[in-house]
Formats: sequence, C-alpha cells, structure tokens
Amino acid sequence: MAESAMLQQARDFVEESDALAALVERIPASAWLSETQFKRWTFADIVAHLHIGNHLALLSLTEPPAYWALVSRLMAAHQGEGHLAMTHAWLGHASGPEIFSLWREFYPEVAQRFGETDPATRVPWAGAEMSARSSITARIMETWAHGHAIFDALGQTRVESDRIRAIAHLGVKTFAWAFRIRNLPVPAAAPLVRLEAPSGAVWEWNAASTGGRVEGSAVEFCQVVTQVRNVADTTLRVEGEKARQWMSIAQCFAGPPEAPPAPGARYRISRAN
Repeated sequence: MAESAMLQQARDFVEESDALAALVERIPASAWLSETQFKRWTFADIVAHLHIGNHLALLSLTEPPAYWALVSRLMAAHQGEGHLAMTHAWLGHASGPEIFSLWREFYPEVAQRFGETDPATRVPWAGAEMSARSSITARIMETWAHGHAIFDALGQTRVESDRIRAIAHLGVKTFAWAFRIRNLPVPAAAPLVRLEAPSGAVWEWNAASTGGRVEGSAVEFCQVVTQVRNVADTTLRVEGEKARQWMSIAQCFAGPPEAPPAPGARYRISRAN
C-alpha cells in the first residue's frame, strides 16, 4: 500500500502502545491489582480494557458479525455482571502478567491490519459506522488516555511526542458531540483552538472562529478532552462562555456522557509517596 496518513496513524498507535508497554512490563506481579485514580481500576483492569478494545476494533474491520456478537455480550453485561467483569471473564480470568502478554502480542497485528486498509473503509462501532481512520485514531486515544492512569499511579512522566496530534484533532472534532450527548444546545461556532505541540510546533483549528478560544499545551488539551484531567488542573487559557462550557464537559470518546474528574482528583503521584 502506498505511504499514507493511515499508515502514519497505524504507526502512531503501535508506538503509543510500545511506550505504555515499556512501563507496564516493569510492574511486579504483586502490583497488578493496585488501584489507580481512574474509577479505582487496577493495572490489570486497564490493560484488559485496552486489549478487548483492540480486539473489537480488529473484529469490526475483519469480521463484523463476530464484532456484533461480542458487543451484544458486553451490552448485556452492563445490565448484569458489569463491563469489567465480563471483560475478565472473556479473558478467562487471566492474571495481570498474562493479560499484559496477550495485549502486547496482539496490538501489532491491529496496527498492521489497519495500516493495510483504505482509510475510508467503513466499519461498525457502538451502533454507528466510522471510517477505519477514525477507528485507529480512537485506539491511539484510548491507549494514551488510559495509560495516563498507570503513569500517574507509578509516579512516572510520559515522554510525549507529536503523535498526540491525532488526539487533539479528535478532541476538536467532537466539540458538538460533547453538547449533543448531554442534550444541550450546540453553540453556533466552535472556538479557535491553538496549541503548542511537544515538538514546539503550533497547531491551530477554527482560525476564523468568533466562538471564543482555547490556547496552551497540546498535552493538557488532550488530557481535558479525554477526561484525564479537569481543566482547572491545567494551564490552558480558555476565553468565552461557550469555550469554558465545552472545556467543562469535553468528551472525545463514544458512549453516554461522562463527568470529568473533579479538580485535583487526577494527578501524577509523587515518587516520594
């Protein structure tokens, strides 16, 4: 397949997964049930969630009927045993190190298959179709966002790269979505978003907007739209009523509306602790 943005996103996904794997592989077996600041999920819960998400993404691309069968089981679990319990049952109640091995061995295949796919290919996802490009972008976002809980719990700072641009772009493009899923009026104009990338480059969206503005660190913007941090815990400069409202409810992931963490609830734990 010719060089394309899709291939770049597939590489970004595997590189983001590799960055998390380099940290997670050092977790001792005795620590896999340690709780994180994300809904008290353990390290094992987070990696299991990433693995089943990757599995669903590949099924949606290659075997839609199998995708829908597994989604039906997950949806039923929301009414009974719970999503995480069902995920662990699907994994045969594997141990943390075993889950890690399954995840690490599988994500390169996901990257390869998406990298070989026409980015415009339509795939099913959570009741609606999306492009293959959007699907692999969502896997980058999920890996980066959920990985934060592990980095925070271990007191580690991730070395960021410009591959988070895909997450920032997703955050900007889901502006209306954040309002719509809460049955709120969607503002007529999305705010200007101007961010400084890890490389020092400047990324900008909605340059001609009159709907306010959000400026600052691309990393912090991505943290807010993935609900890794409350906007109050960042140095982002937010101007305009609708821009401030957006940053208080931003949600670039699918599903029902989720509340962002309370101010001060998510942070990198000091190594001294």
